[in-house]
Amino acid sequence: MASNSTEILHEFSPLLRVYKGGRVERLAGKDIVAASVDQETGVESKDVQISPELDISARLYLPKKAKQGTKLPLLVYFHGGGFFVESTFSPFYHPCLNAVVAEADVVAVSVNYRLAPEHPLPTAFEDSWIALQWVASHLNGEGPEAWLRGYADFDRVFLGGDSAGGSIAHNMALKVGLEKLKGVNVEGIFLNCPYFWGKEPVGSEATRLEKKGHLSFWNKSYVEAAWHFVYPNTTGLDDPLLNPVMEPNLSRLGCRRVLVCVAEQDILRDRGWFYKEALEKSEWAGDVEVVEVAGEDHVFNLFFPKGENALSLLKKLASFINGNGV
Repeated sequence: MASNSTEILHEFSPLLRVYKGGRVERLAGKDIVAASVDQETGVESKDVQISPELDISARLYLPKKAKQGTKLPLLVYFHGGGFFVESTFSPFYHPCLNAVVAEADVVAVSVNYRLAPEHPLPTAFEDSWIALQWVASHLNGEGPEAWLRGYADFDRVFLGGDSAGGSIAHNMALKVGLEKLKGVNVEGIFLNCPYFWGKEPVGSEATRLEKKGHLSFWNKSYVEAAWHFVYPNTTGLDDPLLNPVMEPNLSRLGCRRVLVCVAEQDILRDRGWFYKEALEKSEWAGDVEVVEVAGEDHVFNLFFPKGENALSLLKKLASFINGNGV
């Protein structure tokens, strides 16, 4: 079959399409914005290469208030996009990180991992672990990046992400608990509408009606088909990378605090609550809180960042990072 074939092999409209010849057409998540000094917040950003040979990179953020000699909490963030679209350089994620860095007064590293289907899972998880190890290399004034050497407090590290990035953040915290990052204390993780799922429905999943609007495609069949597409060798919908409740080492999650945001209209809503229950039933010794936002859908804060609920979530996250929540 010629590489310019127009016969469709996989259709994940409105995000991605794959043709029988192997051509991948991304229908969304391709736009990028440059690193800069943000005019609204004064947050400065710059792009760095973590592993040029693997094409793993990141965007670093430094708040306006940063002062030499004063260490700030460090947020390592993983973007969403179903593991197959979007990037840390996206016009959705760049202003989001600017806002978080300004509100919470943190240093941030927004990780750009490789995407499926060109790089099927578990590549995104492997890339993210490489990125965390790179971050940890800046302990004790070492490592290539001055912002991390000079401003990051490695005793106050937080992992965060939305949707697929929330799944990554959880799995990175689990890996920290199992394998450790020497000298790094992951204090907490923030999961925004995390992409968790499972073979058996929980909560209201089995009775949810088809949705309308810009996220009408985001339903049970889409979520399940997308997982098998991005991870052809998965063990299934109860793969612990997707369904953390099936993880036998859940109690070894490598942080002390967890904040989960779920949206009332999101198909993934009940999974966030189920995750909380599973953590509490395990022997994990930390504290977990779920914030449910009424009337909103999946990752609403990215689509409507100036909305009242998005601004409220931003303040909640800042409070969580600065030790005033959970």
